[in-house]
Amino acid sequence: MTEPLVLGLESSCDETGVGIVRGHTLLANEVASSVDLHVRFGGVVPEVASRAHLSALIPTIERAAEKAEIDLADVDAIAVTAGPGLMGALVVGLASAKALAAYLGKPLYGVNHLVGHVAVDLLDHGALPMPSIALLVSGGHTSLLHVEDIATKITEIGATIDDAAGEAYDKVARILGLSYPGGPVIDKLAQEGDPNAIRFPRGLTARHDLEKHRYDFSFSGLKTAVARWVEQRRLDGGHIPVADVAASFQESVCDVLTAKTAAAAQEYGVGTILLGGGVAANSRLRTLLEERANAVGIELRRPRPGLCTDNGAMIAAVASEVIRAGIEPSGLDISAHSGLPVSRIAV
Repeated sequence: MTEPLVLGLESSCDETGVGIVRGHTLLANEVASSVDLHVRFGGVVPEVASRAHLSALIPTIERAAEKAEIDLADVDAIAVTAGPGLMGALVVGLASAKALAAYLGKPLYGVNHLVGHVAVDLLDHGALPMPSIALLVSGGHTSLLHVEDIATKITEIGATIDDAAGEAYDKVARILGLSYPGGPVIDKLAQEGDPNAIRFPRGLTARHDLEKHRYDFSFSGLKTAVARWVEQRRLDGGHIPVADVAASFQESVCDVLTAKTAAAAQEYGVGTILLGGGVAANSRLRTLLEERANAVGIELRRPRPGLCTDNGAMIAAVASEVIRAGIEPSGLDISAHSGLPVSRIAV
């Protein structure tokens, strides 16, 4: 049986993504980013993002169809991010997907953005061994997932209780006078610094914290610790070793993320860890997680950096798994869910 040809639309934040997938084969992955529009604000402005999606969706769809060498009438299904994400941005993508599905007479699948960051790895490495543990790290989410079936059963076993890791990177970059987005800038700068120069706190790793938040994350306190360290150094009239601060901050984030992920994989008895999300492109996170996975005999899977950030291919990949599982398509009356839980894979 031929795998369905799926067109996926992603518009949950500041990337307008359109992907075309057949099974686990990636045919096109076009992304139009509005990040440059948000730089002067130091973060994503929802209204600006929504307007950018309106402008970018049609040309991005056209580029994807041209790249895949298909006519839109050739697709078998339309997939779209139903949540979580910025409400206005989600609505733009949903409205566009509904219009396409109605016009082309194709089934519509509203799927979960977070699951997309798991499913996108299938396009690089094929079927994911299940059960697995997935660590998703992005600007808005930091989650540990127990993946029992990628189309029907995913459980969140840990999440951030305040700032996501990506948010912490952006805030620390601002403290250090670096540009937005902070993740790539700090990652590059950290390679010039000493990760052991400053011992910043590791959130939710004390014994009393682990009793209640064994697999949860907290980066707000770390951000505050960096701010206080920098402020004190300035008050003392000392030089700010920006590269050392960046490296020490990054080491704290990656230490916590990888330690908890490896511990979860061992406790749940899985043989595979998947790393996904925008921060999954971080060089130190990729290296340290590989070291810790190897140390306990667990395979680590990481999509290529270009598939870590938000994109339409990951949405098409989720829909492909949902279709394979025989799940019925969504109706044209589905709504956006800004806080959609990861357990709801399709809506």
